[in-house]
Amino acid sequence: QVQLVQSGGGFVQAGGSLRLSCAASGHTLGDYTVGWFRQAPGKERESVVATSRSDRMTFYADSVKGRFTISRDNAKNTQHLQMNSLKPEDTAVYYCAAKRGTGVNVVVVTADDYDYWGQGTQVTVSS
Repeated sequence: QVQLVQSGGGFVQAGGSLRLSCAASGHTLGDYTVGWFRQAPGKERESVVATSRSDRMTFYADSVKGRFTISRDNAKNTQHLQMNSLKPEDTAVYYCAAKRGTGVNVVVVTADDYDYWGQGTQVTVSS
């Protein structure tokens, strides 16, 4: 099975940028559909971004469109989430997740459908 280790995150002022990384070990991340989720205190976990195995199909939540970008570094077996123009409402714990066995152009946006999860990383945006 694949293990996911997250890095990045932290504290930033509104309008700033952060990059989250999700490094995989045990298996090639390119064999997995990958998604990023976030959970704010008192709220349900929500899908932020998801990409298919081929990276041809990508989902972005309306709240992050134009500000967040997902990318995959196959050489490092890592996926990145670049977050720009951050807002206080982006404050949450962010998780990467991976699912194996989907079609190459399938995007998965439901948390329960994912098999493997990173440990989570806190992102705090001050106003």
